[in-house]
Amino acid sequence: MKIIVTGSLGRISKPLTELLVSKGHEVTVISSNPEKVTDITSLGANASIGRLQDQEFLTSAFQDADAVYAMVPPANYFDPNLDLMNYVTGIAKNYKMAIAKSAVKRVVYLSSIGADLKKNSGIILPYHFAEEIIGGLSAAVSLTVIRPTTMYYNLLSFIRTIKNTGKISSNYGGDDLISWVSPLDIATAVAEELAKVNPFGRDLRYVASDELTCSETATILGSAIGKPDLQWEFTPSDEIQQNLEAAGMQPKIASDYLSMNDSMHNGTFFAHYRKNRPKHLGRIKMSNFAIDFSKSYEQS
Repeated sequence: MKIIVTGSLGRISKPLTELLVSKGHEVTVISSNPEKVTDITSLGANASIGRLQDQEFLTSAFQDADAVYAMVPPANYFDPNLDLMNYVTGIAKNYKMAIAKSAVKRVVYLSSIGADLKKNSGIILPYHFAEEIIGGLSAAVSLTVIRPTTMYYNLLSFIRTIKNTGKISSNYGGDDLISWVSPLDIATAVAEELAKVNPFGRDLRYVASDELTCSETATILGSAIGKPDLQWEFTPSDEIQQNLEAAGMQPKIASDYLSMNDSMHNGTFFAHYRKNRPKHLGRIKMSNFAIDFSKSYEQS
């Protein structure tokens, strides 16, 4: 198959590219960075350099492709000019138009857990509307929406707090049950979906690797960094808001981030996932991620 992979050589797209190439597919990786060409070609893939905000570029890149993996690259939450809603939905609209114009028939779109929520999901709300946009593709397009759960690598943001205070603190924690996921398990799921013969179908697939309370997570990570008694404490949102703004995060983004965390704490964020939980979790567990966490902790 001729497959387009967006997301350059990011945490998901790189292992996905490696996996697809190993299975004999002809892969083209889209990146906005010309310096990535050598790295992309060294994996056995083709490079296509351009911006996802450029609809004409996307349309051209998608020509003759059998399938497309479409994702919205992470935004910079510390960009004072970031309009997260327009950023996410704008790229989704470009994908929709490029797919329609290039007549691609198979699409796997990366969304997020919480995208089912129409309110109170904070920074995930744009993905709800992006899903609606992508879902408006012609019935002739076979579409699978992937909703990964909470990314392991988000935990890396707590390293500074651990070093400064000796604990993890956020406006969720303790006995809150969180579903975690590895980019490697997401890549595996995406590769499986891209290869499926599903004419004119519409599917939704959650991907998760492990399910643990925040306290259990803290114990595993703490043991990996020599702090077996590490605690994950609940901290009021207003205190964290002040800290995020002091670090340079846009006030609205900080508020939306904490709103997402609130929904994780009260359980609404995971409600639809729990009703549609995958039969099998991925192979990368928190104990596996803890090794990478420990390396990052030592290097920071």
